[in-house]
Amino acid sequence: MLDGFTDHYIDGLGCGDFTPAPKVSGRLASFDGLLMEAVGLTLPVGTVCAIGTGASRVEAEVIGFRAGRTLMMNLGGPAALLPNAPVRPIGPPGEAEVGAALLGRVVDGAGKPIDGLGPIRGPGKWPLAGKLQSPLDRGRVREPMDVGVRAINGLLTIGQGQRVGIMAGSGVGKSVLLGMIVRAAQADVVVVGLIGERSREVADFMETKMFGDARKRSVVVAVPANHSPVLRIRGALRATAIAEAFRNEGKKVLLIMDSLTRVAHAGREIGLALGEPASARGYPPSAIAMLPSLIERAGTDVMTGGSITAIYTVLADGDDGNDPVVDSARSILDGHIVLSRQLAERGIYPAIDLGPSVSRVMTDIVPKEHIHAARALRRYLATYEENRDLVLMGAYRAGADPEIDAAIAAHPAVMEYIKQDANEVVSLGDAVAELTGVFGDG
Repeated sequence: MLDGFTDHYIDGLGCGDFTPAPKVSGRLASFDGLLMEAVGLTLPVGTVCAIGTGASRVEAEVIGFRAGRTLMMNLGGPAALLPNAPVRPIGPPGEAEVGAALLGRVVDGAGKPIDGLGPIRGPGKWPLAGKLQSPLDRGRVREPMDVGVRAINGLLTIGQGQRVGIMAGSGVGKSVLLGMIVRAAQADVVVVGLIGERSREVADFMETKMFGDARKRSVVVAVPANHSPVLRIRGALRATAIAEAFRNEGKKVLLIMDSLTRVAHAGREIGLALGEPASARGYPPSAIAMLPSLIERAGTDVMTGGSITAIYTVLADGDDGNDPVVDSARSILDGHIVLSRQLAERGIYPAIDLGPSVSRVMTDIVPKEHIHAARALRRYLATYEENRDLVLMGAYRAGADPEIDAAIAAHPAVMEYIKQDANEVVSLGDAVAELTGVFGDG
């Protein structure tokens, strides 16, 4: 009796579908502080590996191959590694944790929470690289989105599902403008990717721009500038993947990425480490080619009815509007908002330069009287700026040109319309009513 029970118990411990699998392991053959080379294992690009043991253990991601060696890049901090340290795969090519469990949370480039609120319970999964869609699955931009900024709502109206770039040099007010948009935007979910910025700015953004109701409907992916270039790119991919998952649920998502240029910088570091030739301004081809694949993931999904309205900040190095990243982003985005250092120096905030700024979908989503009033304001401003030096020097005589006279008369109203305090919210309806009321007969 006892022997029969024992046999039954032992049989129950068996696992019929068990298939033994060897543990894959290699050795570290080269490490120059940025790029690692391993021998003895073959892994797909994107696989996360553990290198070393104990306190010196670090994580790295496979980024390529060369002469039979696997190339990896460090995902963590300083690595006290020794030659021939063991290399073991610990994670498959990337998936992002997504879903309602992330709302109100702050994660890093690897998806780990950094807000001190404990682990994230019950998230779903979504590929970091996204899911390929047919162009016909992308819907048109048909409805405007209220972003709470008078000049944008009235003169550069953004649509739900549009991709917009905020382009400017350093210190002109990009982050302040983003904060105004985050607090007031009419979206179900806001996903913010703070990629490659200063660590101080992450804490400042959370405390001054992401509080109250804005925090409860937001997800923040923060990867400061001192993190690995691989983590910075992963942060951008993770923020986009989280937005895609919410869009797949039919939600209206606002994706904000600050900044797209830092993502390109990370791509440049990786490309140069892999031996790619530097081309335009030191950027290898892969760094620029990465931007369209990232930007094209935003938009409207006709299958679910959800949308991702994406706003990317683009840093123009040296205020150069022809910088390769600026030029590439401008060609693929659905509009761009240019901030002017001259306006900022004159105390005009937000310092939006209306001349080169454009929303490519505005004419499809607003009525004709709105378009007419916006063009009238632009015409007054352009005429005034063309003749600004004459007016300020007193060389222009009133009555010489009716268009210049009208522009001079309208200039105070134009500047008053563009200016807005950082804590002020102007709804889309109020912005349009003010615009058509003042400039509707222009």
